Amino acid sequence: LSQATTEPPKKKPDPVTSETVVIWGLRLWQVIGIFAIFVLAVIITLCCIFKCRIPRTKKEIEARYAQRQAAKNYADKLETVPPLNELTEIPGAQSAEEKKEEVPTVSGKVDKAQGKKDGSKGSKKKDGEK
Repeated sequence: LSQATTEPPKKKPDPVTSETVVIWGLRLWQVIGIFAIFVLAVIITLCCIFKCRIPRTKKEIEARYAQRQAAKNYADKLETVPPLNELTEIPGAQSAEEKKEEVPTVSGKVDKAQGKKDGSKGSKKKDGEK
């Protein structure tokens, strides 16, 4: 026969409720709330950074599809266009022979004038030295 003891029976653990203290003195409902707010903040931030909007109507879905197709066609056509310098002559552009001929510019005229002035100044200094 088993021997009777005077020790009280082992106490069962308390059932987990929303008021059970889980971590750092916070109750279970507080921990779940903080976690939910954190997850919601991450989702909202990601949706703001990346355009992950879900279209609501069939019209919006079709419009986006058409927009993507148009962008793709445009990009494909851009790749087939040769660089600008390989295209036919640009109206109003100078040909290679015309480019060789120098056109006097304002800055060129000023430089020539200053060169003459510098030469005259130099001659004055020489005159003064003599």
